[in-house]
Amino acid sequence: MGHRTAVILGSTGSVGVSTLDLLERAGAEVEILALTAGRNVAALADQALHWRPRLAVIKDESALGELRLRLAGSGVEVAAGATAIVEAAGQGADWVMSAIVGAAGLAPTLAAARAGSTIGLANKESLVCAGPALLAIAAAAGGKVVPVDSEHSAIFQVFERANASSVRRLILTASGGPFRAWSLEAMRAATREQAIAHPNWNMGAKISVDSATMMNKGLETIEAAYLFDMPPDKVDVVIHPQSVVHSLVEYADGSTLAQLGPPDMRAPIACAWAWPERLTWDAPRLDLAAVGALTFEAPDEGRFPALSIARQALRTGGGAPAAMNAANELAVGAFLGGGIGFLDIAPAVEETLTKMNGGGDLKSCANDDAVEWAQMIDGAARRVAAQVLSRF
Repeated sequence: MGHRTAVILGSTGSVGVSTLDLLERAGAEVEILALTAGRNVAALADQALHWRPRLAVIKDESALGELRLRLAGSGVEVAAGATAIVEAAGQGADWVMSAIVGAAGLAPTLAAARAGSTIGLANKESLVCAGPALLAIAAAAGGKVVPVDSEHSAIFQVFERANASSVRRLILTASGGPFRAWSLEAMRAATREQAIAHPNWNMGAKISVDSATMMNKGLETIEAAYLFDMPPDKVDVVIHPQSVVHSLVEYADGSTLAQLGPPDMRAPIACAWAWPERLTWDAPRLDLAAVGALTFEAPDEGRFPALSIARQALRTGGGAPAAMNAANELAVGAFLGGGIGFLDIAPAVEETLTKMNGGGDLKSCANDDAVEWAQMIDGAARRVAAQVLSRF
């Protein structure tokens, strides 16, 4: 692969930390152009002192003084604010890890796409909010988008583009989250701490709650449909508590291809970094004999209605997925802050979508216009969701 330049968006989050750990373990020939973070100024400064990027950016502008003080004399430039993150993303690095959580990652990811960078995409919301536009912009600029979510990475690795017309369905696996076997009554009393205690993966609070509601899998259904150009009825979900089979592709001839591995985010990151080559590193090995048994079950959309809400948003198309994502971000934030109960999240999202009436139409817009429209829908949906949540 040779020497490459890279930007890590969201470097202090779980995916960003895993990315830097992987690059160091693999001895990658890389120059880090920029590291960006939201509020964790201490962690960002420590990373910058270790990796010596040209630039370190903190989104929280009130933390700029502390970042400048921590990096004084290091030669690392510092900046703050959302605009500075977008500028860092658009430098034209060979490779950009997009790991900012939520719709906040849309503008930086699009900046990287316009610059022609190869994007390791961990920010699923970028595809959910403006997937067709993002992919078209990346292709036009000579770049590419390689998924980092373990499920989409798995499909990416066994999806034969030349035989796309022979794909019968994509099958996303889901752990089921911490409440897989819980009753509705038990979930009604679920606490923040219980919701973020994922059984298999180490993730941030927002993504962990999405896993608990299974909205994460709903977002991934939309992401898969856009990323692999599949209609909604060709994307299925199956519960797989062991998180060993990361996803599958079923073909018309009866063959079903799967990608397996231990639940470690560094494996799909390694794929995104090196594709179509393979990165050699001290990767954990899959011991099927030690695992013993792999089990699968159908998702219960009665207890986890977020899945059906996401499917309906995908079928509606246009701005509905962006509106759904915005409403979900607000609802999850309200739950994490103690303002609503766990079982209030999905109904709040559904009511917001109903009031938004699908969120408008992106399909007739040019790519850049579609992105701006997605951002407008995001803002409108947040205003509606705030009104909805005020009544819970």
